[in-house]
Amino acid sequence: MIDLPAGLRTALTLGVLAVLLLVMLTWGWSNATAPLPGGGEAEDSGVCEPWTVVEGERLDASQVEVTILNAGSREGLAGAVMDGFVERGFREGTSSNAPRDTEVAKVQVWAADKRDPAVVLVRSVLPKPSPVREAPVDLVDLPGVVVVVGNDFGDLRPGRSSITAKQEGAACAP
Repeated sequence: MIDLPAGLRTALTLGVLAVLLLVMLTWGWSNATAPLPGGGEAEDSGVCEPWTVVEGERLDASQVEVTILNAGSREGLAGAVMDGFVERGFREGTSSNAPRDTEVAKVQVWAADKRDPAVVLVRSVLPKPSPVREAPVDLVDLPGVVVVVGNDFGDLRPGRSSITAKQEGAACAP
């Protein structure tokens, strides 16, 4: 080993430590300012890409987007029901208040066809009865299956996580 004077050895040691410090600061800063996991462009953006499920095809809860509207006066009801759907694997749509003139005591599904596979899957999670009716004209553009809940809404049932479609219907691309 080369015998260096003490002053030079100290300067070299401090220089190496300074370089290591700069490398670690750069690495730390780049990781601290990087997007969080699941937020990158390569990841699923959460946007529902329309897809048609055909008769005989399997439809999974992750392929069904749900919108929840609160027609009651219970604060946060739509968000709580949405959380239950998301826990069961459904895609999160919108949760909001229903129009003021909406009268729903317990629950309603707003859809054009109660036999639509996505509607059947959503209804399997809802308390019975969960009647299906046509959505008001000004609300037909809400995303996914629209569930309207009222003050008497109880809890979601375990329901099904997937079904085999008995007819064609709309879903989110897998």
